[in-house]
Amino acid sequence: MATEAERVRAGRLLPIPLEKVPWWGLILVILGLLAVYSMFTSEIYRDTFAFLRDGLKLTILITVVSFSLALVLGLIAGLGRVSKNLLFYTISTLYVEVVRGIPILVQLIYVAFVLVPMGIHLLNGLGGFILKCQMSWQPLTRLALSLKSLDIKNVNMVVRGMLGMTIAYGAFEAEVFRAGIQSIEKGQMEAARSLGMTYFQAMRYIILPQAIRRILPPLGNDFIAMLKDSSLLSALAVRELTQLGKLNRARTFRTFETWNTVALLYLMMTLLLSLLVKVMERRMSIERK
Repeated sequence: MATEAERVRAGRLLPIPLEKVPWWGLILVILGLLAVYSMFTSEIYRDTFAFLRDGLKLTILITVVSFSLALVLGLIAGLGRVSKNLLFYTISTLYVEVVRGIPILVQLIYVAFVLVPMGIHLLNGLGGFILKCQMSWQPLTRLALSLKSLDIKNVNMVVRGMLGMTIAYGAFEAEVFRAGIQSIEKGQMEAARSLGMTYFQAMRYIILPQAIRRILPPLGNDFIAMLKDSSLLSALAVRELTQLGKLNRARTFRTFETWNTVALLYLMMTLLLSLLVKVMERRMSIERK
């Protein structure tokens, strides 16, 4: 005789209980299909997407470049956060605490209009100092002339925005790396040192490879966050996706179609990246078992 559970399953229209069906996902798929259908059948949506295409490409470029640089900066600062060197630890901690305490939008404006001009001014001064020393070595003279001729007007806002995003997210990645490093048992560092490895050798070959595997999912989430926060660069008039959305609305007065398309493009990118992060987390959990 069939068990009660088998009879219940036999009477179902779906192979899984209704409460376990990912209704939110189905709703998103339906809405996405309707939006894509509208884009392909509506001339207004096609024109809007064509106008936003370059902004979409720039958004992806900014995110990839800025996050790659932020990983490098975050790794250096993260190593400083666990270092026993007082100077290295103090500088890294100061950087992390200051940057994490300031809104990203404020940082982007500060970097673009304060730090970058200040850096250009310092480089101009360095070039002038080298020329005043009257050094006869030709390569050094050419370098001095190049530094002296630097002009803040030639520094693109895209570059300034990338630098600002790198500095902002470098502090967040530093804490991710710090947590990953500290999650590795102290005995592994002690065992590596007992085998004759230096601190940096043990960190490079023993600790970091394990820590990076553990922090891959958080890094993926931060990549998604940076993709969305890249919209803040519209405050610097960088022609990324959000800025082009503003321009398209201003030139066509089609608010509904413009921001529908912008929102859909961001949602498609973030959902795709979220799926990749979930796959990554699943693989990491399987490997630990």
